[in-house]
Amino acid sequence: MKLGILTIGNELTSGRTQDTNSSLISREMTTQGWQVTVMMSVGDRAEAIKDALNFIMAKADAILVTGGLGPTADDITTACIAKAFSLELVPDEQALLHIKGLFEKFRLKWTDNNAKQAIFPAGAEPLRNPVGTAWGFSLRVGEKMIIVIPGVPAEVKRMLPEGVIPLLRTSFPQEAPCIETSTFKLFGLAEALVDSALTDVDFDSLGVAVGFYPNFPENHLVLTARGTSAEETRERIRQAGAEVEDRLAPHIFARGEETIEGSVASRLTEKGLTIALGESCTGGLIADRLTNIPGSSSFFDRAAIVYSNRSKTEMLGVPEEIIRKFGAVSPETARLMASGVRQAGGTDLGLAVTGIAGPAGGTAEKPVGTAFIALADQAGTVTRSFAFRWDRRRNKIIASQAALMLLNEYLKGETCHDE
Repeated sequence: MKLGILTIGNELTSGRTQDTNSSLISREMTTQGWQVTVMMSVGDRAEAIKDALNFIMAKADAILVTGGLGPTADDITTACIAKAFSLELVPDEQALLHIKGLFEKFRLKWTDNNAKQAIFPAGAEPLRNPVGTAWGFSLRVGEKMIIVIPGVPAEVKRMLPEGVIPLLRTSFPQEAPCIETSTFKLFGLAEALVDSALTDVDFDSLGVAVGFYPNFPENHLVLTARGTSAEETRERIRQAGAEVEDRLAPHIFARGEETIEGSVASRLTEKGLTIALGESCTGGLIADRLTNIPGSSSFFDRAAIVYSNRSKTEMLGVPEEIIRKFGAVSPETARLMASGVRQAGGTDLGLAVTGIAGPAGGTAEKPVGTAFIALADQAGTVTRSFAFRWDRRRNKIIASQAALMLLNEYLKGETCHDE
């Protein structure tokens, strides 16, 4: 089956919002063995929506449309699709009752324009939305099918496996191919260097496709094999994965859906260790990432965001003379921040980062992007220095990643204390 994707919204065509739905949908469809032939984005304009539908229908068996199903005046997707195929709009009582029930449950004020989310083209089959008020719908147009769902990414993520994929499987029955994928997540190696490290591997002879997907500050390498036998495809993925491991193991920190913070959290929990953070240039990003992990209270004690020199002294006990002599951005200060926050929290570990995020504040000796990260335990500290080259926001993100990488390496027993 060939599938087209159409995302609708002025926020997409103006660049105010990134279209993450298309990439999510295409990934999910590809794993199902379907071919995505075209992806398009158009604004909230009737003529643009009609033209896009006509274009995609000529190239695909089914179209998956997201966006424009809300209650406001600019949400015109349903009306445009009905008009494009000369269909009346009709209300659905079950959908309306469900939407009103959500408003009552969450004590939201009802306004009549919300009923718009329960109106569909005549002949369409409503698709229940498990996490939002706007329902989707499917519509048969000859041999083609149009499936329309809301544009909110969290709702798309739920409706794909629970409504869309089962509907497509039923509507376009075919023997599902055996598809195996394996994702390697890497840090500290540019995409070109990842590719270069694998030039001697003949993935074609293994029947495996290789994809490179930068996801700052990480690089993701995805192996995909297709076949008629699950055992065969798994073996091909295993062989290709072994080649990747052999060449890139030092830079691989996670696989599949695993994240660096998830890996760290698992190891901290397994070892029964607790941690406290002292963050300067990252401004709480490390704490945010760790506390996004369910159950983080079992290992996470506290975080001190010590942006000023005074806070480093008052909260973490870094002596003023150390800062005057070596600077707030220095390995000496980072080490004392790590040991200081560990002592303040009474934790097994203390992790600290200090740096110059930019765009100002750099010097010839310590340019913008300079960062020092330290990890302290009862035996001493481990310190790393970095020279990042990005803008302020990305310097903060990559510094938080480097800090978590250092912690992960320590938990795997791959680091040595400073002499």
